[in-house]
Amino acid sequence: MQRLFFYDAFVFIIVIFTIFVLIINRFETLQCNVSTETENNMPEKFQNKFRISSSRLKNWNYGENGAYFITICTGNREHFFGEIVSVNDENEMQFNEIGILANLFWSEIPKHFPFVELGNYQVMPNHVHGILIIDKKDIVVVVETLQCNVSTENGIKNEQMAKISPKPGTISTILRSYKSVVTKKSHYIHADFEWQERFHDHIIRDSESFERIQNYIENNVANWKEDKFYN
Repeated sequence: MQRLFFYDAFVFIIVIFTIFVLIINRFETLQCNVSTETENNMPEKFQNKFRISSSRLKNWNYGENGAYFITICTGNREHFFGEIVSVNDENEMQFNEIGILANLFWSEIPKHFPFVELGNYQVMPNHVHGILIIDKKDIVVVVETLQCNVSTENGIKNEQMAKISPKPGTISTILRSYKSVVTKKSHYIHADFEWQERFHDHIIRDSESFERIQNYIENNVANWKEDKFYN
């Protein structure tokens, strides 16, 4: 009789435990479904509220050798660099003072980043198009900027800042330096000058694409009214 009592008690405990496990699993499944549905239905502007989504390839090393088609726009696409006018029935980009600076500093990028070669480039009224060719070979990458050659030998870098800062020798580092020096010098001329926060980049993967983009940049002024940045 006593053995039967213990057997019944054991079976009862097993049943209760099984029911408990089933309830827990069902609750977790419902929770997961609710989370997924909420995320899928959530408007994009509320997702990652404090992070600007990147238009760049997540798995591409932007410090690798290769050719990159770059576009940088001014803030609100203001015509900070000059205007395109018709001269003898042909379009001509007439630089103002800031446009001259933007053009000059782009041409000097290889002086500060010797592993970079320039393809065609064009400063337009409200943006800059250019091809940057990274060819590092055996060149040692030096941390250098267009605005000044800042030494970091005597300073201790903040570890957190080092993690989030662009790595030396990458497209981000080059363009951050370029935008910085243009901004600094331009503010002496026009205090409201600013760039759009991000830049657009396109990895050129073959010679056909390279030639097509070279021609596009070369004819950018002539085709200004068909340009998507025209305003």
